[in-house]
Amino acid sequence: MAVNERLQDRLSAPLEKRKASGEYRSLRVSDPNDEMLNLANNDYLNLAQASFMREAGSAALDRFGCSASASPLISGYGPAHDSLIGVLKEWHQFEAGLLWNSGYVANQALLSGLPCKADLVLADRLIHNSMISGILASGARLKRYRHCDLDHLESLLQESATGAEVVFVVTESVFSMDGDYPDLFRLAEMRERYGFFWIVDEAHALGWYGENGSGLVEESGVGEQVDALVGTLGKALGSAGAYTLFGDSLIAGFLVNFASEFIYSTYLPPSSAAIAERAVEHVAAAGALRARGRASSRAIRERLRTIGYDVALTDSPIVSIPLGSATRAMDAAQRLEAAGIRVGVARPPTVPEGTSRLRISLKADLSPESIDRLIGAVEELEPGA
Repeated sequence: MAVNERLQDRLSAPLEKRKASGEYRSLRVSDPNDEMLNLANNDYLNLAQASFMREAGSAALDRFGCSASASPLISGYGPAHDSLIGVLKEWHQFEAGLLWNSGYVANQALLSGLPCKADLVLADRLIHNSMISGILASGARLKRYRHCDLDHLESLLQESATGAEVVFVVTESVFSMDGDYPDLFRLAEMRERYGFFWIVDEAHALGWYGENGSGLVEESGVGEQVDALVGTLGKALGSAGAYTLFGDSLIAGFLVNFASEFIYSTYLPPSSAAIAERAVEHVAAAGALRARGRASSRAIRERLRTIGYDVALTDSPIVSIPLGSATRAMDAAQRLEAAGIRVGVARPPTVPEGTSRLRISLKADLSPESIDRLIGAVEELEPGA
């Protein structure tokens, strides 16, 4: 059946515009069992295919079945979910927590539910779309400070906070598109001075930082100052879903009662919770693997800068190679794929116009041979072109 003609016209124009700009997106099958060197997904510790993770999932399937089959307030919250929450609270040293079906849902529920119209939200300019979506839905006043510019944040705190009922400060720890991070220790000191409610999304720091692998909040020693921490189960932990942790159980109780995303959705499968719990156990003991991954990240960045690419000198698992136009970035990714290396491409509207880039997601156990292969392939792209 043909689409209504007026709707067809409305949908076709923006799609044609995206095709012309090189920003058009389409689904394609990516088989984890192919022979590609996959540096596009966020499985930073290569846990998603690990045998011990599969065993944990299989045992949970045998015990609990394939689905939670209900929302958490009906009968969907089971022993696997409850056990995982306990493990996560201990891992991060937080008082209370909730599981969510995805990181997007977790951020949207948190940031649409806690701020209100009388409040002020100060957010890093490059926070994830899920956070922006939640803040806008809340009706709170939003001001965005320059990326990782804490001097700018402090000036906004001094100039804008007057009259706000509650001030929220929102940041990622490791930023998903740039792979850089703010000074969390200074942010913690600022919270002590200004008394804002601090939300940190640790999605891309989990498993990579901290003595126990729980992220940059742990590594920076600022957990007691963080009011709400967001984590994901589907990246370094190799499972699916997400979680939020709180320094005060009142917040968890409020969201359980008022967050539509929590109340009205069938809960994540028990097997996902069991797999994630097994991952936390593994990650907490994987200090040597984390050290190897961070050393590889630093070495790769230094080599990329040597051959002319302006990459951030951090040690995170995300290496962002700026290429400018969307068409150039897509062409570069296709050339890497032809060389057997799969990487991500970030284009507008995900990133600002003119800042399209290759997004390389490192693996902590990347071999020296694979690193050489990656650098050699990227070198062929001619950074000055």
